[in-house]
Amino acid sequence: MPKPAPKPTPLTEDPRPLVGEPLALDLLNTWWMRDGVLQDLLALPGGLTVWLRSNGLDERFPADAVTLTHLHSTRAALKLALDDGRTGDLDAVLGTGRIRPTLTAEGPGELPEFDDPAWGPGWLAARSYLELLSAPDRIRRCAHEACVLRFFDTSRNGTRRWCSMAACGNRAKASRHYARTSTPSQ
Repeated sequence: MPKPAPKPTPLTEDPRPLVGEPLALDLLNTWWMRDGVLQDLLALPGGLTVWLRSNGLDERFPADAVTLTHLHSTRAALKLALDDGRTGDLDAVLGTGRIRPTLTAEGPGELPEFDDPAWGPGWLAARSYLELLSAPDRIRRCAHEACVLRFFDTSRNGTRRWCSMAACGNRAKASRHYARTSTPSQ
C-alpha cells in the first residue's frame, strides 16, 4: 500500500515579492508570478494566516474557511472593478459592513462593524479601494508584461512604472538592452 503524500508545511513567512501596499492592492497581490507560473498565497497552507498577519488583522479576525471564502470573493470583485470597471460585486461586499462614528479621548473616530465578522478582512479591503479612488490614476499595474502585481504610486511626480525597480524594472531594462544588442545590423 503506498504511503500517503506528506501534508505541505504551512507558511510562516510572507513569500510575496511586494507587500505593504494599501489593503485592497495587497489583497490583489496575493497573486504573483514566479518563474512564469501564477502563485496564489491564499491557496497555500497557512497563506491566509500569513496575509492576515502581514496586514495586522490576525488579532481581529480568524484564519478560517469562511473568512478565506469571503476574501476570495472580495479579491475577485476588486479585480473586476480594476480590470473591467464592473463594481456590482464590490458593492455587494461593501454591503456586508458599515462605519459607526465614535467619539474617543483623541476626538472623532470610526468603528467598522460587520454583519458577519468573517467578512471583516474583505470589507476592509473593499473600503481601502474606495479610499484609493481619491487618486485613481495612481492605482497602477506593474509595466513588466510578465508581472501581475499592482501598486499605489506615491512618487512625487506620479511616474512610477514598476512594482519594484530592482526586480521588474531591471528585467525590462535588460530585455530592451538584449533586444538592441542582439539584432543583427543590416
